Amino acid sequence: LEETGLVRQEKNRGVFVRHIPLAEALEIFDLRAMMDESVGRHLAQHITPEQLRQVKVMVDAMERSVKTGDADTYHLQNLEFHDTLVAFTGNRKLTTLYRRLINELSLFRRINLADSTQLPVSASEHRGIVKAIASGDALAAGRAMRQHVLDSKQRTLRNNTPAAPAPAATPRRRTTHA
Repeated sequence: LEETGLVRQEKNRGVFVRHIPLAEALEIFDLRAMMDESVGRHLAQHITPEQLRQVKVMVDAMERSVKTGDADTYHLQNLEFHDTLVAFTGNRKLTTLYRRLINELSLFRRINLADSTQLPVSASEHRGIVKAIASGDALAAGRAMRQHVLDSKQRTLRNNTPAAPAPAATPRRRTTHA
């Protein structure tokens, strides 16, 4: 767990769950955006018909979870979808690095999908990613995957930035009418 970045050991104190600061999470999103763009470009040119069928089935299942409002299942399907796309590149080093980054982001990503209004948006983005990959257009597939990650980054920023306090109400003077 320490190697995956999920825990940290402190000498003579024990093992503790590692807290990922927001700034570090945003950096991970930027790195993921670059990686996912590369994955999308690669898959648009190299995905097999069977692999394409698999990801379409995954998106169909995700859309069913959206319709039933099952955010927990959707979250797991979301993780599997992205992991599968990366694994389909056949690049083991990329897959290992990707999984480590995802483990570090797990708390933030779960919070992003806790708002059920975001589930249909996310599912639609996944459908767009699959469509772009299926088209064979490497630039469009790369852009779709990159934008999906950057949108997730913005949701993370929104969900983890304290709202500005509301302005204090200005007291009204009471007037007396005679």
